Amino acid sequence: RCHNLVWSVDQWVQDWVKQLHGDELRNVVKDHIEETMQTYGSKCEHWDVDNENLHGQFFQSALHDPSYNLELFRIANAAGNSQLFLNDYNVVASGASTNDYLNQGRQFKNANVGLDGLGVQCHFGSEQRPDPATIKRRLDELAQVGVPIWATELDVMSSNENTRADFYEAALTTLYSHSSVEGILFWGFWDQAHWRGDKAALVKGDNLQLTAAGSRVLDLLENRWMTDETHTLSQAGNQFTVRGFHGDYEVHVNYQGRELSNLKQTFTLNKGHSKTVNLNVHT
Repeated sequence: RCHNLVWSVDQWVQDWVKQLHGDELRNVVKDHIEETMQTYGSKCEHWDVDNENLHGQFFQSALHDPSYNLELFRIANAAGNSQLFLNDYNVVASGASTNDYLNQGRQFKNANVGLDGLGVQCHFGSEQRPDPATIKRRLDELAQVGVPIWATELDVMSSNENTRADFYEAALTTLYSHSSVEGILFWGFWDQAHWRGDKAALVKGDNLQLTAAGSRVLDLLENRWMTDETHTLSQAGNQFTVRGFHGDYEVHVNYQGRELSNLKQTFTLNKGHSKTVNLNVHT
């Protein structure tokens, strides 16, 4: 993911940009978007186009054009093939802007400007335990826009590592299990570089030692949310069904203690699709 083409919150707009007006400002922004997208090209699958537009409308105000945020998407949509996202806060971790985000998402979708997804930042407050029911309710509301949702900037905060681990598990489980959420990104992991410090960290120290929270997250991603099954044909008959997590799979066949490597298969299990794998085993 690439973040971001334009940030409309006043404090993050460069001083030299604030000196521009009218067509000069429009042209500078258009050139910037086109040059940036062309420079990075296919390296950027996603672009956050107008970051935190609910909380800042510098360009719309400077140009006296309330619909200029839509124009930014039109420019980006014409400039490349990346998927284009809105991205904002207080829409899942807090509900202060959830309804406004729903309305904005619908506006962009109906305007057909190339909106491909909603970014929900998910910065939970200090010692705030993520509540699965509340998160789900807000995600359900935003899902009405009809585009994929990505949790783009996830972090939680607790001075107690085990409590922090519980917080991350609650947030991740709810996000991961929601049918409209197609991706989750952490907004930092190392205590020495995390914007919220050690209380949000997954690893700490110069040797990147796992915290209890980091260990919990790895257990979710590498163990509990992985599908690893073994079936014996003599017991399962000649067919069996596996209910698995979305993702990439390998099928291995072993006979009398050795792998029949010529029968190895790979496949991908995608959302909303089943997969049939046929194996011809000759012993």
